[in-house]
Amino acid sequence: MQHRISVEKYGSPGQAMAEQIQACVHCGFCLPTCPTYEVLGEEMDSPRGRIFLMKEVLEEGLPLHDALTHIDRCLGCLACVPACPSGVQYGELLSLFRNVSETGRRRPPVDRLFRLVTQRTLPFPGRFYIAAKLGKLGAPVRSILPRIFSPMLELLPSKISRPKALPKLIRAEGECRARVAFLKGCVQTVLDPEINAATLRVLSRNGVEIVIVADQGCCGALAIHTGDLDQARSLARRNLESFPRDVDAIITNAAGCGSGMKEYPLIFRGLPEEERAREFAGKVRDVTEFLYELGLVSPQAASRSLRLAYHDACHLANAQGVRTAPRELLKAIPNVELLEVPDGEFCCGSAGTYNIEQPEIATVLGKQKARRILDTGADAVAAGNIGCLVQIRKALDKNGKRISVHHTMEFLDRAYSGRL
Repeated sequence: MQHRISVEKYGSPGQAMAEQIQACVHCGFCLPTCPTYEVLGEEMDSPRGRIFLMKEVLEEGLPLHDALTHIDRCLGCLACVPACPSGVQYGELLSLFRNVSETGRRRPPVDRLFRLVTQRTLPFPGRFYIAAKLGKLGAPVRSILPRIFSPMLELLPSKISRPKALPKLIRAEGECRARVAFLKGCVQTVLDPEINAATLRVLSRNGVEIVIVADQGCCGALAIHTGDLDQARSLARRNLESFPRDVDAIITNAAGCGSGMKEYPLIFRGLPEEERAREFAGKVRDVTEFLYELGLVSPQAASRSLRLAYHDACHLANAQGVRTAPRELLKAIPNVELLEVPDGEFCCGSAGTYNIEQPEIATVLGKQKARRILDTGADAVAAGNIGCLVQIRKALDKNGKRISVHHTMEFLDRAYSGRL
């Protein structure tokens, strides 16, 4: 069945959206995997329902504003993708639809201000640091800002770090087994810079030489997933031009960033940069995936028996299909017992900027994730994405439980140095 989506109106994104809509057979396998369907129990808040809404809007059978509430509630966690027997690439459809819908929606002034602030601060570490420091002033800032900014301010950790320059080259310890380029990231460099430091030490310890390009920028993932394709392409072009081609891999330690960079061929589909984007995306590897394929140098044993729960970041497990690698790396640490979180496939509620745009649903999901982690009896939690780490820490704190929550690379780094 051919869908009446105008390629003349929407260009190559219209063709890409039509392909994914046509692939959906409305079987319903996606429903039990969808966190918002689980929370809200509404068909239109499931992947199948949202695909129907997007189809109707694109075929001009439904006004855009009638669909936006349900589309906006989507986490973009992509739990529906591995569950889909028809292979619908729901993430591609969602990102492209959000882009085309921006031209037709009317946002209230306060929403436009919020969107402007997030788009012009989060991808730029220097600006984000200043904004975060101002946000830590607490009541004086909250009294002058609209309430829509409150969830963002509440998520700020107690410590905010000024972004620091990283060396251009880090040599491998011992024999050089691989040469890679490293994405520094944006928000993570301010909220938790130790993740990068630990990652670089672990890579070097495993015989990896690391090139850190000074003029690299944000990966563009947040812009892609919020529908700002122009900004996403601008940020992506900077990376396509600055990252070297003569490396074995482009390494990231943030699930959202890795997923975003692997979407470069999608956002440049039909444009002159498409071939370079495919070459670039083909080299992108999450650090756990890369180290697992390379072969991990054996770490030291933990100083005591450690019960460690592993949380699957959605854009690592669902978008990139990386599930085995981080688990195997953590299990390689002697004296560590790796625990599976019940219903671990459900999103924690972070999902990029979701927990500041849809705080009510995000809070429910965060509470559920915290309870399931606590059910494991874990001493600590490992995850591979800064958004998940922030969300889970806050959810556990609200539950009154102080459990160590860190990046997978931080646990490995501590094991290598005898501090675990």
